Amino acid sequence: MSDSPAPLADPHLVFDAAEGRRDLVILGSTGSIGTQAIDLVLRNPDRFRVTALSAAGGRVALLAEQAHTLRVDTVAVAAEDAVPALREALRERYGAGEPLPEVLAGPDAATHLAASDCHTVLNGITGSIGLAPTLAALEAGRTLALANKESLIVGGPLVKALAAPGQIIPVDSEHAALFQALAAGTRADVRKLVVTASGGPFRGRTRSDLADVTREQALAHPTWAMGPVITINSATLVNKGLEVIEAHLLYDIPFDRIEVVVHPQSYVHSMVEFTDGSTLAQATPPDMRGPIAIGLGWPLRVPDAAPAFDWTKASSWEFYPLDNEAFPSVGLARHVGTLGGTAPAVFNAANEECVDAFLAGRLPFNGIMDTVTEVVTEHGTPAPGTSLTVADVLDAETWARARSRELSAKATAEARA
Repeated sequence: MSDSPAPLADPHLVFDAAEGRRDLVILGSTGSIGTQAIDLVLRNPDRFRVTALSAAGGRVALLAEQAHTLRVDTVAVAAEDAVPALREALRERYGAGEPLPEVLAGPDAATHLAASDCHTVLNGITGSIGLAPTLAALEAGRTLALANKESLIVGGPLVKALAAPGQIIPVDSEHAALFQALAAGTRADVRKLVVTASGGPFRGRTRSDLADVTREQALAHPTWAMGPVITINSATLVNKGLEVIEAHLLYDIPFDRIEVVVHPQSYVHSMVEFTDGSTLAQATPPDMRGPIAIGLGWPLRVPDAAPAFDWTKASSWEFYPLDNEAFPSVGLARHVGTLGGTAPAVFNAANEECVDAFLAGRLPFNGIMDTVTEVVTEHGTPAPGTSLTVADVLDAETWARARSRELSAKATAEARA
């Protein structure tokens, strides 16, 4: 293990650990990660300053409010048709004589901001569209607080080729937990990574029990408040499969030494088992502001970033093995992660399309993973030794999305026949 490549995320190596107030760029500012990051910034004005914000463009009033509150230099939206409404919202928010921020728009706007002058880029974009901003931030030499797991999963070799040691700080609760626990030992001391899963709303159900799951039931996550795509991914445990691939890429630990265990309370966010038999767990009440603070502030901790446990109250912490039959997504993720190449991109893109189909009522819950499995199987095994390019990733995603839509439409037609 000591001869293997350096991991992308290493708590012992911190890229440009400058003290003083850090300038931040927040991508995906109106989403769950972005809004919680802004809450953290506003509570710590001596530690952080936001210079630019980006969002998809569906919540321009909130984006304008954020821009005014933070006094940012630039705002960006991916949807160009949202610019008139954004400019109007900015004019309503800013007082007479106050200079308005620069407005950027288009699919490359977030990528432009990711390379702008700052200390840290928080990539909180959802989906594989976060790949280009991730690469831009790394190439520009910024510290990357990575909440956009998809960019690492679909473009793993591309990210690894650009990232300097310690340049990536993970923001997912599980990977921030592993990051902190790994600080207690050397890489040679690590026997296993244990990634915890809440089990979602359907823990304990069999595959047949899940046949008639409704949209509302799947969106009712028991412990986390997240966006609809991530919530459905948690219900299918696709999210955990993606996190296994991410852990492999971040920490350079083989797939057979990354285990998933179900922990319904979501208090323990992940664990590291060391060669002497000890296991270190990182635990906090479920709250993403803690992992965000690690991403923005490491190696320094941000006081009172998130709530701590009240140890005067009794609580029970449970752990269960993963039911791979009811939830085959983790096993499939290990398979595509081992295949490498464009296979993870196909897996992720097919899943995104199938989740959209389920949310729209065009695909049953079990049909999500059935369809993703079929698309992955049709994609086949990548040619060995083939170098991955961004164009390869985009082409594979385009094919996977189209094929997923075809199979979803076929399943809908057969169900109605």
